[in-house]
Amino acid sequence: MLRWILGGREAQGTVEKSAALFIGEEQPKNCFTEMQVLKGHFDIVRFLLMYIQTRSAGQCKAGHLSVCVFQTGDSLIELRGHTQQITAMISYTFIRGGNAHTALITASSDRTLSLWDPDSGNRVQNISDLQSPVKCLLVLVRLDVWLSGGNELCVWNRDFELQCKTVHHSDAGISAMVELPKNFIAAAMDKEIVIFKLNLSGSDIVVMAMRHLADHQDTIHSLIHINDGLFASGSHIGELIIWDSVDWTIQAYEHILWEEPARDGQSEFKLNHQKQIERSIQHMSSDGEYIVAAVGSGLYVYNVLMKSVVAYRRIAHDSNVLHTVLQRLMSCSEDGSVRMWELQDLPLPAEPASSGFFGMFGTFGRSSKQTGPPAKKIPEVPGLRSLELIGDLIGHSGAVQMFLSFKEKGLVTCSTDHLLIIWKDGEFQSQLRSLAVFQKLEENQEL
Repeated sequence: MLRWILGGREAQGTVEKSAALFIGEEQPKNCFTEMQVLKGHFDIVRFLLMYIQTRSAGQCKAGHLSVCVFQTGDSLIELRGHTQQITAMISYTFIRGGNAHTALITASSDRTLSLWDPDSGNRVQNISDLQSPVKCLLVLVRLDVWLSGGNELCVWNRDFELQCKTVHHSDAGISAMVELPKNFIAAAMDKEIVIFKLNLSGSDIVVMAMRHLADHQDTIHSLIHINDGLFASGSHIGELIIWDSVDWTIQAYEHILWEEPARDGQSEFKLNHQKQIERSIQHMSSDGEYIVAAVGSGLYVYNVLMKSVVAYRRIAHDSNVLHTVLQRLMSCSEDGSVRMWELQDLPLPAEPASSGFFGMFGTFGRSSKQTGPPAKKIPEVPGLRSLELIGDLIGHSGAVQMFLSFKEKGLVTCSTDHLLIIWKDGEFQSQLRSLAVFQKLEENQEL
C-alpha cells in the first residue's frame, strides 16, 4: 500500500538492480505500517537530531532547522540564521540554576557557530569569525565543554567562550571525533587518527596532540565509539580497524575485499575507481558488541568480541548505503529506500566471495599482500549467518540521507526530496488510540 501513496522510486544513477532483494507488498515482520509526510523544508534535508525523547530537529541544505514533535509531526518552531548549509549539529544539556537546560549547537559552511534555544527559537550565541568551516562537534559532559573540529580543533565552554585551540594545516581538516578515557580525544584527519589530550590546570584547558595513528592507507570516512575500551575507524578502501581506547593499539584489522570480473570496453582506471567506491565504508554504528558497516551498496556485521564476521550482504541496496543502525538492524541508501534486516541461521553455504574478503577477518595488525593467487572456493566460516531482508520502506523519491529511531514509537527519515517521513509502528499506534478513547470515555462518565 505504501508504494502507491508517494509513488515508486528509481535508484540514483546507473546501477544493477537485484531481483533477489525484492520483498513484495506482504511484509509480516515489518511493523512500520503507518507513515506521515512532513513538507516543511524547501531544500535537501541532511541531518536529524533527537534532543529530547519526543522531539527532533531537522536541517535542510539552505541552513534552516525545524523542531518537530514525533507523535503528531507538528513543526513547533523554525530556527533561521545560517546563510549556507549546516555541516554539523549536536544537543548540549547543562545544569544552570539547579535546572537542566538543553540547547542546540550548529555549525555551517558560512563559517559560523550558533547556540539555539529550541523552545523559543532564539539564537542565544553566534560566532562568525572562524578561519574555516566546522565539520564536526563533540560534547564532553564530564568536563562541561564542547569541541568543534575543522582545520582547527577548538574547545568551548557552555557560554560559547573559546578555552583553547590547536591549528592544523591539513586541507582535509578534522572530519570526525570520539571521546576516549582520561580526557583524550580521537580525531580523524584524512588518512590519520590524531590522539589529543585535554590538560586541565584550574580553570584553564590546554589541548595537545599526543600521537598520530597512520595505519590507514586511504581517507577515513567513519570514526565511532564502540564501548569504554574500544573505538573503530573505516576508510575509503574498505579498511576496518578496531582500536584500544587506552593505549591506542590495533585490536583487529579487517580489509573488506571482493573481486569483480573485468568487463569488455571498460578501462582499467574506471574499473579500479568503481571498486574503490563500492567498498568504501561510508558509515558505521555499534551497540558495544557488534558493528554494522555500510560498505558501498552492501552491509557487513562484525562481532567485536569474537573478532569475526557475523553476516554480510555485498548488495543490500541498489546504490551506496548512507546510514545504518543496530537497534533494529536497518539501513538507508542513495536509491531512496529504507530497509529492515534480520540475522538468520544459514541453512546453505553463504553467497560466493573472494578469499581476500574472508582472509582478512580475524587477523591482527596490518595484513601483508597476498603472495599467491586467491583460492576459488572459500572455507566455511564458523558462526556465519545470513542477512535477510524483512522490510522495505518506500516513500522517498530521493536519496535517504539518514534516519532517527524513536525506539518502539517508530523512526524519522530525511531525504534529498526535501521531505521528512515519520514511520510508525501500526500496532503500537492502534494501542495508543484505543487508550485515548478509553480515557475519553472515563472522562465523559465522570462529567
